[in-house]
Amino acid sequence: MNKTDLASTIAQKTGVSVKDANAVIGGLNDVILEAVGRGEKIQLPGLLTIEVVDRAARTGRNPQTGEEIQIAASKAAKVTAGSKLKAAAKG
Repeated sequence: MNKTDLASTIAQKTGVSVKDANAVIGGLNDVILEAVGRGEKIQLPGLLTIEVVDRAARTGRNPQTGEEIQIAASKAAKVTAGSKLKAAAKG
């Protein structure tokens, strides 16, 4: 489902206009990016959790040469599906 389909579905289920649903999606996108950028954890119970996690420095292999390389420590966004989302995916 793309953003247009999502906005249309939200509009149908809530009675708001598609324009307003698009505005909410855009606003949600901005809020999530800003919060994750500050290192905050976002939780929508049963749906999903978005958090920043530290990834330790480690060794790996260059996929082209097979040579062992050092991978620096970094931060990454981790998205975890909640119980309701997992149940919906199972059908």
